[in-house]
Amino acid sequence: MATASSDPHTLPPLTKGPHSSRLGLISIVACLGGLLFGYDTGVINGALPSLAEEMGLTALSEGVVTSSLVFAAAIGAIAGGRISDAIGRRRTILILAVLFFVGSVVVVTTPNVELLVFGRILLGLGVGGASAVVPVFLAELAPFEIRGSITGRNELAIVSGQLAAFVINAIIGNVWGHIDGVWRLMFAVCALPAIALFFGMLRMPESPRWLIEKGRNAEALAVLKTVRSEERAEAEIAEIEQTARAERAGAVGLRAVFQNKWLVRILLVGVGLGIAQQLTGINSVMYYGNVILTESGFEQNAALIANIAPGVIAVVGGVIALYLMDRVDRRKTIITGFTLTTISHVLIGVASMVLPEDSAARPFVILALVVIFVGSMQTFLNIAVWVYIAEVFPLHMRGVGTGVSIFMLWITNGFLSLYFPSMVEGMGITGTFFLFAGVGVVALIFVITQLPETRGRTLEQLEEGVTTGTIFTMSKRDQVFHQARR
Repeated sequence: MATASSDPHTLPPLTKGPHSSRLGLISIVACLGGLLFGYDTGVINGALPSLAEEMGLTALSEGVVTSSLVFAAAIGAIAGGRISDAIGRRRTILILAVLFFVGSVVVVTTPNVELLVFGRILLGLGVGGASAVVPVFLAELAPFEIRGSITGRNELAIVSGQLAAFVINAIIGNVWGHIDGVWRLMFAVCALPAIALFFGMLRMPESPRWLIEKGRNAEALAVLKTVRSEERAEAEIAEIEQTARAERAGAVGLRAVFQNKWLVRILLVGVGLGIAQQLTGINSVMYYGNVILTESGFEQNAALIANIAPGVIAVVGGVIALYLMDRVDRRKTIITGFTLTTISHVLIGVASMVLPEDSAARPFVILALVVIFVGSMQTFLNIAVWVYIAEVFPLHMRGVGTGVSIFMLWITNGFLSLYFPSMVEGMGITGTFFLFAGVGVVALIFVITQLPETRGRTLEQLEEGVTTGTIFTMSKRDQVFHQARR
């Protein structure tokens, strides 16, 4: 199933024009899915105290309410990938917008914990589907030169959504915190971007690579001409068509994966990277920031406000990451990220152990270290991981490969979300973050030894390298030569 993809440097250069603006608009609309992803995962952070009080939740049931969204997201990711392969990326995103809206309505109007969990499951299906489909949609539309920054906008939208949730939680909590059911107001905000995503995607095009896979080549060329110059669009379409013809001659989907050891290996790389990213504990911090900060010594209202700081640094880090994505190799970025987050875990553990619980400095020191951890994660790791998973798989297994990788990412996230309150309750901040640090060392070894480089190559070139195994076996001398050609 190897392809003979052309050297990306022989393609006509990118040019500015209306097509550039069109690509920018498409990325903004699609990234509303990421914004919803971020808001729905972040809103529980501030809503949980009043929600737990009204519903009478224990530490374990808090974990169930929080993790129900995350486990559903795992199912949404793998189902979203398969559905998008069958009916298209655009139609799948429209379905996800409906799930976001209906889930929000159920959560806001719920009279009991059971319906609350059901609403969270609906939101989770939307979150997981968006996490698998939106990055692929963007990667398949973006030119290879700026694929990292275009695809990475979705992760920036995610952390922007989380920041929005933290800010809105702080405002609502401090202004209307005395009102019963104030958490419902926090969740209600989610319905607005869901409506915008649905109506926005009605006017967006389908992925040209998906259209070619389905034999709709004329439609694919018409779409590509709206986001490239005519000369560049025709050159790219010829390369994509060549790859698609080679694919049709062989097996597709999971059958093709298990018949090729290199495809099995890249699937394991994607799965391992997704799991490693979650084992940093980043989403535990984003979901349970208030728990960590109150455990550190902040009062409840002060914790709501202080919790905005990690959200702000997440967005700042995301902006820096977008700048770096098409300038620094993916491997180097990801290795730096795991190194810095592991160091941050050690420092948080040491600070919580050394500083007395009644120390006035303790909450502020731990807050500062949490901010450093989140900043390191967002600048060097989160965007790079999501972009990597979206671009590394061959077209015929992209939906499946992305879905399986993100499924495992969300399953890991789900177990951490379920047990994190109990971990903090049982081991304290010290033991919890030392455990994260130990796992971080293992993750760093995995990344250094297993991740091939993907930057600076078209999706078709990556497909050839993965399918034939040359992306794994390239010598250091070849890597240096490849870098010099850039």
